[in-house]
Amino acid sequence: MNPLVRLLVCDDHAVVRAGLLALLASAGDIEVVGEAGSGEEAVTLASRLRPQVVLMDLQLGSGIDGVEATRRITAEPDGPYVLVLTTFDTDADITRAIDAGATGYLLKAERPEELFAAVHAAAAGRTVLSPPVASRVMAQMRAPAPRLTEREQEILARLSEGLGNREIARALFISEATVKTHLGRIYDKLGVETRAGAVATAKERRLLR
Repeated sequence: MNPLVRLLVCDDHAVVRAGLLALLASAGDIEVVGEAGSGEEAVTLASRLRPQVVLMDLQLGSGIDGVEATRRITAEPDGPYVLVLTTFDTDADITRAIDAGATGYLLKAERPEELFAAVHAAAAGRTVLSPPVASRVMAQMRAPAPRLTEREQEILARLSEGLGNREIARALFISEATVKTHLGRIYDKLGVETRAGAVATAKERRLLR
């Protein structure tokens, strides 16, 4: 019999949270002590309710995302472990979550029993990764993906939407000259010479969020 684990669930979709709560209740050895619909709420409840594990989605609508919420939660002394549960498995998302302090990274396609086991593993401080995520982490270790800055990722995302330099500058409230400087760095890191090449390489290497 596993020891009881106190869990906080964070997902911005009420229906998803309700489904998770019903599913977790069937485990018998997991007690959901709270639910949060935003990153800010998760940070507040993690401090107040003192769960052992926070089950964290990455995309949380407006406000801070799951990565920033994870960073704030794990930065607290004796804070809970954070187990990411998401549909996103890009290199950028995985790297950001792990860098922020996440103990585990699960995909929502996992079976219920694997989720339960992951919660208990996280509570014990053990790292747990979905098989596809583990494969991507190993691939990154063998051939590390280019480390793009937050701003470079933002510009690359706008680039993939077909925006020109002027449009990107307006969207990010920076100058066109700054956009051109960042694009040069992005091209160097990706080993390309054109906008189309940057987008194609980013998609191939799953660098776009």
